[in-house]
Amino acid sequence: QVQLVETGGGLVQAGGSLRLSCVASGRSVSVDVTGWFRQAPGKDYEFVVAITWRGGIAYYADSVKGRFTISRDNAKNTVYLQMNSLKPEDTAVYYCAARRGSQIATTRFEYDYWGQGTQVTVSS
Repeated sequence: QVQLVETGGGLVQAGGSLRLSCVASGRSVSVDVTGWFRQAPGKDYEFVVAITWRGGIAYYADSVKGRFTISRDNAKNTVYLQMNSLKPEDTAVYYCAARRGSQIATTRFEYDYWGQGTQVTVSS
């Protein structure tokens, strides 16, 4: 079925930038929403942003609005997360997730497929 693979995590200084990629293989057109969650040590999953494949509609969490930009390449089945002006509080494992349907959701319980996660560390 659907497999998600995230890449691009790493260590960056505060104020720097990083670009994450998520390749969704075996995706059906019925799986129209792909999003990003993050989990800091000892914290719960936090919604970051999601986008629809067909219409390109995006919804951002307030904490990243204006700093992060999500985009997708339908031909490559790849979603990108451009992260600028990174802060230490952005440090977390970032997960790519997908859900069936075309409605954007903001809780992890509403997503059906998950990637393995990629570590993002922002130093001060």
